[in-house]
Amino acid sequence: MDPHLSYEAAFEELQELASSIENETIGIDQLAEKLKRAAELITFCQARLRFTESEVNKIIGLMEKSQ
Repeated sequence: MDPHLSYEAAFEELQELASSIENETIGIDQLAEKLKRAAELITFCQARLRFTESEVNKIIGLMEKSQ
C-alpha cells in the first residue's frame, strides 16, 4: 500500500472499483486482481477510520479534563 495514500483517494478508488464490478466493465481475467485491491483498500480505510476515531476521542478526553 502506498504510504502517501489518503483516505479520500483510497475511498475514491474503491468506489471506482465497485462501480466497474457492478457494471461488469472488468473482464473475468481481472476480477480476482481487482477484488484483491478492493480488499486492501477496505482494510486501509477501516484502519484510517479507527485511527481517526481514536485521535478524536483523545482530543475530546483532553478537552473534558481541562474544563
